[in-house]
Amino acid sequence: MPPRFAPADGTSRPLHVVSAEGLPGWLAARPQAVRDWLTGCGFAAGLGELALLPGEGGPVAAVVGHGTARARARTRFALARAATALPAGNWHLEADLPPQDRDEAALGWLLAQYRFDRYASAKPATAHLVAPPGCDAARLEAIAAGEWLTRDLVNTPANDMGPADLEAAFRALAARFGATATVVAGDDLLAQNLPMIHAVGRASDRAPRLLDMTWGTAGPKLTLVGKGVCFDTGGLDLKGAANMLLMKKDMGGAATVMGLAQMIMALDLPLRLRVIVPAVENAVSGRAMRPRDILTSRKGLTVEVNDTDAEGRLILADALTLAGEGTPDLLISMATLTGAARVALGPDLAPFYCDDEVLAVALQAAGTEVCDPVWRLPFWAPYEAMIEPGIADLDNAPSGGMAGSITAALFLRRFVDTPRYLHFDIYAHQPTEAPARPKGGVGQGARAILQALPQILAL
Repeated sequence: MPPRFAPADGTSRPLHVVSAEGLPGWLAARPQAVRDWLTGCGFAAGLGELALLPGEGGPVAAVVGHGTARARARTRFALARAATALPAGNWHLEADLPPQDRDEAALGWLLAQYRFDRYASAKPATAHLVAPPGCDAARLEAIAAGEWLTRDLVNTPANDMGPADLEAAFRALAARFGATATVVAGDDLLAQNLPMIHAVGRASDRAPRLLDMTWGTAGPKLTLVGKGVCFDTGGLDLKGAANMLLMKKDMGGAATVMGLAQMIMALDLPLRLRVIVPAVENAVSGRAMRPRDILTSRKGLTVEVNDTDAEGRLILADALTLAGEGTPDLLISMATLTGAARVALGPDLAPFYCDDEVLAVALQAAGTEVCDPVWRLPFWAPYEAMIEPGIADLDNAPSGGMAGSITAALFLRRFVDTPRYLHFDIYAHQPTEAPARPKGGVGQGARAILQALPQILAL
């Protein structure tokens, strides 16, 4: 079932939201039995703390703590803890929250209801929330549905999410919204001048492909490009077993742009959307590309392959060149590209690269507004020399190990002629359980982009 708010039919139970600072006053206005019960429970209104208020036949209400201002500043979607802790049934918020906190609580509840249950026989019942008055329920449901799509795609294991399976999901998304999808697969990639996508994916018996979707007939042109490495062994530069465990998520960039595309189409934004996904499996066989091979890209630039495990930037290079030929007003790439980005910012904060100051400021502010944090890193021009090996135009994996996310972003920029370009180096994985974010696949940056689009593209 897609994420939905409960109907406002008068059958829901109240969920009181009380801050630590406001707890004494709130308690003073309650009946003595409620005061005694909460005092006996030790309820202190800590952020996300929950207490059920009993009645005949079970809980008749609940109280969730909104914590202190300092705690709220450190935790996203804290009220969403109630969504997974409350008894099944319908609930409504009893609180006078500022609009941003209200929308955060409502969206967090929808995101918290996500379960990856494709392979599970038991599907537990959940608590549902009535949309708080004043929030745009349809918009929040569309955003949550796009995020659920991203999570489903990332969480699906590679045996059921190879390039052909990703194509099927891509085509299904296009069909749902009346978009047009085209696919170039296998050796046809060479005939269509997409040689680096072919080189990366040719070792697998699951053929590589380029997925291309268009939607909308009027408005600014937005093109999204997502890395779709459905599984990454590292190629001949084979990963160790521990480093391969999460590699089903190496198509997280593709999953995220598909989730964002669903949000855009569901909300019927007035723009012309294009989504491009190079879908491959980086496998090992006699057909695999080799270290020190030199590839010629769609753009004509040559690339020395100094690490077959730096394959994502190779497939994105051809896809970005193709994207630029359509002269978009804004081009965005999203990829689970480097471990260096995680070292720099950790798993929770998505770095992005952008040369447009207005765009960058708008995006970072939008991320804060919708609880989708992003942080700008630089296209640092002095590092350009690091990606120039001498024997070819470009090096896909500079030696030395420094500034790995930056050099990867600089590599991609060599294939972009569009003036307005954003690149995201995302993780697409929640390593531990957190409010509204179960452990597993997660979208990063999509809500920030969606929020910023009206300002960025003047919609």
